[in-house]
Amino acid sequence: MVELTDETGQPQRQRRRGEQLEAALLDAAWDELAEAGFARLTMESVAGRARTGIAVLYRRWPHKDDLVLAAIRQHAKTYQVELPDTGTLRGDMLALLGAINDTRYSFTVVVPAVFAGLLASSGRTPAQVRAQILGDRPSSSGELFQRAHERGEIDLDRIPAAVLSLPFDLIRHDLLMTLKPVPADRIAAIVDELFLPLVTAYRSER
Repeated sequence: MVELTDETGQPQRQRRRGEQLEAALLDAAWDELAEAGFARLTMESVAGRARTGIAVLYRRWPHKDDLVLAAIRQHAKTYQVELPDTGTLRGDMLALLGAINDTRYSFTVVVPAVFAGLLASSGRTPAQVRAQILGDRPSSSGELFQRAHERGEIDLDRIPAAVLSLPFDLIRHDLLMTLKPVPADRIAAIVDELFLPLVTAYRSER
């Protein structure tokens, strides 16, 4: 995108309205959050990054917390992971975890770091903050597991929810502990050495 400047060489504020302006503001807030962190993010710093006036932000989000939550939700909506359909549970899990690793890496790393800041500044409980970040979105893996159940690869009537969430919990753990994308061999180990043996243990002969 060409950057407009005035006669002094300084960047000009861009005239944007409606959804285009709001998306630009939230993108700027996310970038500021990822680079500076929650504590150092200010309405002024976001307005500067978005090249707009601070009053534009306050008209939409009266408080910094509101802006941060909106930016997180916008980022999650924009970078959704496409649900794979490879024909096998193993193939689907490898593809899904790989996509989460590639597409949601920054989200998985940034959001937990923001969590404590939101708790301290808003007075909300952890459950309230989590609900406001995630909303009531259904798990994207539900359809994947249902297809595997219909193929006879998994028994959803017997398998505990903890087993179904295990691969996702482990990849989030690795992302948070290393702050780096998870290696492909580690993803394969999560699926082949941990998840699938548990799936088999809870599968009945049908």
